[in-house]
Amino acid sequence: MIDISSKDDVPRRAVASGEILIQKSTVSAIREGKIEKGNVLESAKVASLHAAKRVWEALPYCHPVPITATDVRFDLRDDRIVATVEVKATYKTGVEMEALYACAVALLTAWDMVKKHEKDEDGQYPFVRIQNLHVVTKEKGP
Repeated sequence: MIDISSKDDVPRRAVASGEILIQKSTVSAIREGKIEKGNVLESAKVASLHAAKRVWEALPYCHPVPITATDVRFDLRDDRIVATVEVKATYKTGVEMEALYACAVALLTAWDMVKKHEKDEDGQYPFVRIQNLHVVTKEKGP
């Protein structure tokens, strides 16, 4: 890892967003609570919160960051779920990787929960796509 010991602890904030394209019928099943594995958005939120706190275990050059706040929001649209994750910390390094990783895990969790509804007759996923994962904003300082 990079030596950050000489850096000062300062407030940090990052927001990441991404989306998963799914069929309209799957969106309807989510809205109606008909996904067999349970509440997709709540499960994705919990998975995202866990991911934000554990990113350093998955990404070898990330430092363990003492996160002070995480917010996960979803926008359920006609053919997709848009996830937005905000992470805050007061530390020596930024939290954009925490936000990106948490967002990706939220989207992957959603995929896992709806995959039964997305498979075609060959067991493939012709429509599902995770896309547009990006840092919306990164801030440093008061």
